[in-house]
Amino acid sequence: MFNPANAEFWVLVGFVAFMAILAYVKAPAMVNKALDDRADAIRKELDEARRLREEAQELLADYQRKSREAADEAKGIVDQAKREAESLAQETKRTLAEQLERRTKLAEDKIMRAEAQALSEVRSTAVDAAIAAAEKLIRSKVAGATGDLLVDESIRDLKGRLN
Repeated sequence: MFNPANAEFWVLVGFVAFMAILAYVKAPAMVNKALDDRADAIRKELDEARRLREEAQELLADYQRKSREAADEAKGIVDQAKREAESLAQETKRTLAEQLERRTKLAEDKIMRAEAQALSEVRSTAVDAAIAAAEKLIRSKVAGATGDLLVDESIRDLKGRLN
């Protein structure tokens, strides 16, 4: 079995020598260190990814909260605007009704003044016509200076009584 001419023997010697060299230069320690460094790097990347995920979730929750607050605020603004619009509409209706009432009263007052003026003019015209008719009648019935005096006196008395 031990034959120096055997190729398997030399493969065994080469392998043992290779392992001795690796042990001498501390290759297993280097490999272990490289693997440990790689595991640490992966662990750090995972921790960083976890931290970033938590930050993203916090940001998402913050944006969702702000979105809800903005929606609530917008709803409040819309509700306030509706209340103000309704209030303005009621105020406008009330003001319009007051103006209409005031203008109606002014028109009624103007009509009453026009009626009173027309009635006064009619009375004045009637008085003038009655005086003229009475004057003609008295002049035709009573002649002379006595008649003129009587007519003038009656006309003065009649104007005082009618106006």
